[in-house]
Amino acid sequence: MSERDGENGPLLLGVRHHGPGSARAVRAALEAAGPRTVLIEGPPEADALIALAADEDMRPPVALLAHVVDEPGRSAFWPLAEFSPEWVAIRWALEHGVPARFIDLPATHTLAWGREEREDQEQEPSEKGEPGGLPSEPAEAVRIDPLAVLAETAGYDDAERWWEDVIEHRGARDGDAFAPFEVLGEAMGALREAFGTGGHERDLVREAYMRLQVRAAQREFGDDVAVVCGAWHVPALRQRTTVAADRALLKGLPKAKADMTWVPWTHRRLSRMSGYGAGIDSPGWYGHLFGAADRPIERWMTKVARLLRDEDRPVSSAHVIEAVRLADTLAAMRGRPLPGLTETADAVRAVMCEGSDVPLALVHDRLVVGDVLGEVPAAAPAVPLQRDLDRLQRRLRLKPEAQERELELDLRKENDAGRSRLLHRLRLLAIEWGEPAASRGSTGTFRETWRLRWEPELAVRVAEAGVWGTTVLAAATAKAEADAVGARSLADVTGLAERCLLAELPDALPVVMRILADRAALDADVGHLAQALPALVRSLRYGDVRGTDTEALAEVAAGLAERVFVGLPPACAALDADAAEEMRGHVDAVHGAVGLLGEGEGQGEDSASQGENSASRAGIRGRWHRVLRTLSGRDTVPGVVRGRAVRLLLDDGALGQEEAARLMGLVLSPGTEPADAAAWIEGFVGGGSGGGMLLVHDERLLGLVDAWLTGVPGDAFTDVLPLLRRTFSAYEPGVRRTLGELVRRGPGTRESATATASGIPGFAADLDTARADAVLPVLRLLLGPDETVDVEGAGDTGTNDSSTHNNAASENGADDNDLVGVGR
Repeated sequence: MSERDGENGPLLLGVRHHGPGSARAVRAALEAAGPRTVLIEGPPEADALIALAADEDMRPPVALLAHVVDEPGRSAFWPLAEFSPEWVAIRWALEHGVPARFIDLPATHTLAWGREEREDQEQEPSEKGEPGGLPSEPAEAVRIDPLAVLAETAGYDDAERWWEDVIEHRGARDGDAFAPFEVLGEAMGALREAFGTGGHERDLVREAYMRLQVRAAQREFGDDVAVVCGAWHVPALRQRTTVAADRALLKGLPKAKADMTWVPWTHRRLSRMSGYGAGIDSPGWYGHLFGAADRPIERWMTKVARLLRDEDRPVSSAHVIEAVRLADTLAAMRGRPLPGLTETADAVRAVMCEGSDVPLALVHDRLVVGDVLGEVPAAAPAVPLQRDLDRLQRRLRLKPEAQERELELDLRKENDAGRSRLLHRLRLLAIEWGEPAASRGSTGTFRETWRLRWEPELAVRVAEAGVWGTTVLAAATAKAEADAVGARSLADVTGLAERCLLAELPDALPVVMRILADRAALDADVGHLAQALPALVRSLRYGDVRGTDTEALAEVAAGLAERVFVGLPPACAALDADAAEEMRGHVDAVHGAVGLLGEGEGQGEDSASQGENSASRAGIRGRWHRVLRTLSGRDTVPGVVRGRAVRLLLDDGALGQEEAARLMGLVLSPGTEPADAAAWIEGFVGGGSGGGMLLVHDERLLGLVDAWLTGVPGDAFTDVLPLLRRTFSAYEPGVRRTLGELVRRGPGTRESATATASGIPGFAADLDTARADAVLPVLRLLLGPDETVDVEGAGDTGTNDSSTHNNAASENGADDNDLVGVGR
């Protein structure tokens, strides 16, 4: 072992975590020194996992994950990238047959540290800081960034740029592999003399443990020991202390039983302050610098050009050449040894992005940061639930990826249905790998769209969910049953029932339904019942595609609807403005649920059953319409609810245009308070319900509103204006423009022979067959090339049997409801 700093002793290699320059310097120093053992900053419990770093299936970035056995949610990560000095040291030791060990404070104490701090926060201030625990950092302590201080001292305003100039782009000087570490160690020593611990009080305990481990290694291997640690710790490891003093700092540390394993990590997560407490802004850029054998700037510009070309940006080889020249010129002008990230970004913006920051943001996201996801070999320890999840991912060909992507599923296909089940079950377990999104191009219930993105933290969620079972199915079932028992509201239980159907949990559904029936029978709050009904009714639609028995759900839904019908009118009386607005939302929700309840029942049954169910559905709709009529005619019901009831009846065809105009005329008469009239209008044409188009096509209603508004007294107009502005500002710009033109001309002035003949402005007396026929070519294009499909009222184009109709629906991504809607 060569002599360093004028004395024999362990080789202290102070590094910047995740620094490619430090990684290259560590490799050079280890090659030059040839130590008999390598000590690395990290949790000692992971010593048994070091050998897995040589596995051919291990691909960084990865992280060591430690979690408390009985509380998997309490965890800690130690991330490592290909360009991390610690990873380079591990790989060097494995390649040379040299023992490698971790020497940081054990995770059993680190994880218990957080628990003790939470307990301390619940105590009186006088009870804190007693012996027997890790020291807490004072609230007023300022944690310094040593690199930022050194950069400022050197005249830099950016620590990243200073580090690139001094370390990343220069390397070892004069062939001395140890020079960078000696200089950096001296600089850190000066900083610690000036700032003390710099607010890092906990480091005193960690460094005491490290010194004990270094002494133990020296007793075994002599001075042929290399230590790879954060540069900030180097002065403390050189410090002359006694064994007794170091052990005194470690006395009485709290403990928690911990397990460790390797988990995949991502470049995007490396940019956060986690694990070692060292986040980097540009992991993709650093990975490029570490991996580029030569000409790093030229290779980087080529990567950028390839990315922009993939995004249909016109980038040629001439752009690459000019960008490299500009980056070199900028580096020379700024006195830098090589172009850094700042120079390359400026060159890319000017040459390849034509001065725009929009494509440059894409370059930053995809390349400078990146979405690289590491891989861990199957031999790594894992909880049984993780093993089952891995098996399902392989069987369903659903590989975790760091970059967000959309997944379109057709539930009529077996593999897609399996993927849907898995994703819904994981969501029940709070493993948010996938997030449901709106399907594009189809409204059929057999379509699902998911946004998938695997985050490293999901490994912790899997460990947490392992307490519920050893397989995804068993764990999701147990979790659903426990959630049903602990649900706070009826709406929570109905939502859980819907999720159980989506996840296909046949063993959990009976438990959830029993609790749902009990809760519904005891809950007398109409608002709670109205909130619970929509999710319950939506669930009935999943039986067709997923083959789930929804008979129990249908019974509970029908009973819930009847209770809402009975309780809604008295619940709507004597409400203030906020409560009235909330009740309008409940009325809308129940109306939508009644519509789905009418459509969802009776499918797939014999003709007699279908007839009975049709009558039942008609009865439910009829009873709901009677409830709406009751609401629309009671003066004690707030105007916003009465107006919405009239509008819903009008939309369902249960109320004629003449009657709707009569009711509006009564409300807008001089005897009605302007505020109540404005609320009625808000309920009738507001809330994004298409009321703007209704006014456009029905000039009588528009005329009533216009005449009332112009007749409102000045003092009352000030009060109703905010409500009216809210109502009309929600309309589409085109609708507002059309309404303005109609008002400017004056309602009722539109020239229309059909309007005169029908007696109702905006509506014709009979069907205009010429205009209807003009739509047929578009319908045929939408429904597909099958000429055998006949749309009701569209003429005789061929066979119109039910099998042809259903086949066309399947081929063109439309369900039966879609085609029935077209026929109407």
